[in-house]
Amino acid sequence: MIKSNLKQLIDGRGLSVRQVAKDIEYRLGSVQDLYNDTTERFPRELLDKLCRYFECSIADLLTYEEAGETKN
Repeated sequence: MIKSNLKQLIDGRGLSVRQVAKDIEYRLGSVQDLYNDTTERFPRELLDKLCRYFECSIADLLTYEEAGETKN
């Protein structure tokens, strides 16, 4: 299962989802879905904008977990 780390990136920098969406000029609902880890399809444009914004790699933004595996 692919998991989003956007919540950790945003919260870790003291930002709001609304501010990030505004800064990257992307639809708030899509950014909120990724923040809440409810996105079913990952728009490449959104991932690109977020990686550029946070100066991170896709591996920092998304992680893969085997089914049944949980993070502590």
